[in-house]
Amino acid sequence: MKGADKIALRVGKVLNKYKINKYYNLDITDSGFSYERKQELISEEIALDGVYILRTSVDKTLMDGFEVVKAYKSLSSVEEAFRCYKSIDLKVRPIYHYKGDRVKAHIFLCMLAYYVEWHLKQKLASLLFEDEEIDDNYQDVIKASRSDSAVAKDRKKRTEDNLPVHSFRTLLEDLGTICLNTVECTLESGKYVFDRITRPTELQQKALDLLSISSICTQ
Repeated sequence: MKGADKIALRVGKVLNKYKINKYYNLDITDSGFSYERKQELISEEIALDGVYILRTSVDKTLMDGFEVVKAYKSLSSVEEAFRCYKSIDLKVRPIYHYKGDRVKAHIFLCMLAYYVEWHLKQKLASLLFEDEEIDDNYQDVIKASRSDSAVAKDRKKRTEDNLPVHSFRTLLEDLGTICLNTVECTLESGKYVFDRITRPTELQQKALDLLSISSICTQ
């Protein structure tokens, strides 16, 4: 095979396949080609081999290395928040408003609702498929692994108190069965009407205790 174009095309296919083009200087002629390694660049790459590097344009006086890693590892929480905000729980769209101030109010209320939901999940973590032993060490960039207790909850679908583990949505549905009933009874002394809250199940009572909410019967 001769011709600089044909040789360059063949060599280019190999280099592009293995993505090593930047490591070589090529000299292609009509009858062949020669190459030379970019040893300085290769040495720099070897020095960083296996090292995960985060670069940011933020000035170090505003965000040090620890805060950069913490912000990077928090991205998954931000993505989860957007998923919840846009489609899973809150469903911010469609927005049936046309005036700017009303649209802003709608968005604000949705953000406020997510803020409340986030705090509820923190309080109810022991009843949810949440990892209660999250490692706050942000010095490591490697992906955090789930704790043994979280893996056990996933496998058994039961908490340490032998209660069923829920998603946040199914737990809210379960709590939604607590209701206020109006009771009417007739005795010899007369007719009485009063309100009474249904007695919570063991799971519901546990959730109420975690939220520091008292289910008090009213009369």
